[in-house]
Amino acid sequence: MKRAAFTLGLLLTLAACSEPQAGDAVTKIRFDGSQAEEPLAAATAPAETAGPSACESVTFESVALTHCVADPAQHRIEMANLGADKQPFASLSAFAASVDPSTIAFAMNGGMYGDDLKPIGYYVQNGERLKELNRGDGEGNFYMKPNGVFFGSGAGWHVLGSNTFFNTVGDRPQFGTQSGPMLLVDGKLHPEIQDDGPSKAIRNAVGVDGSGKAHFVISEAPVSFGQLARYFRDVLKVSNALYLDGAVSSLWDPATGRLDKGRIGPVIVVTKREKTQPEAEATAE
Repeated sequence: MKRAAFTLGLLLTLAACSEPQAGDAVTKIRFDGSQAEEPLAAATAPAETAGPSACESVTFESVALTHCVADPAQHRIEMANLGADKQPFASLSAFAASVDPSTIAFAMNGGMYGDDLKPIGYYVQNGERLKELNRGDGEGNFYMKPNGVFFGSGAGWHVLGSNTFFNTVGDRPQFGTQSGPMLLVDGKLHPEIQDDGPSKAIRNAVGVDGSGKAHFVISEAPVSFGQLARYFRDVLKVSNALYLDGAVSSLWDPATGRLDKGRIGPVIVVTKREKTQPEAEATAE
């Protein structure tokens, strides 16, 4: 018994020591084949809420993925970054502790950030723009043009390249987060993405299909940008898909008890829509 406790303590210590530093994903995962970081361990907790999960396990080109769907008829989407103390949550576990899990369909980190864990690009939360669109140049994935914005208001959700967003979107959305690069632009792979490049890592991304549903995908094993892009294009039939993050990519799925570890910045939160009175009565019957 003592040996088991010692082993568990050792594993937890090692996991804490290997945790990526804030903002690493902005500069350390590249298309040029440089060393990808090790994937993070996932934490599994007892299921926190009844009801089916919005996420499912799939396999694409021999790579295990988790695919989560946000349906405008059933869900709302919002952003989260700072807690009540005005400091970044820094992890999904900290965010989970701040909300009622029964209201959450799932949550996933999404949007590039700096060392302070705050967004480095366009960021809107509850209709308030906290960071302007970033169209500057620099190093790392975020600056692989075109990068893009995932945004929406009410039941209308979209992914657009940053320049297209700047030129065509006049009204401020209810939520928005800028990340990059775009994986798909009008159904075509980003011009700097290889079909199956040597750079592979745990990665997550988002795209919106023709019916308006938002598809969130996180890999369970290292995956190339090209593989992830093709899953959105060939399986999900998405025209525009946006890379969200890599190596620190994390998912919280209360229905299954999944709560990934990772030092993260902005969080995309998919909440359950409250049922109308007729719907509630029909469910009770």
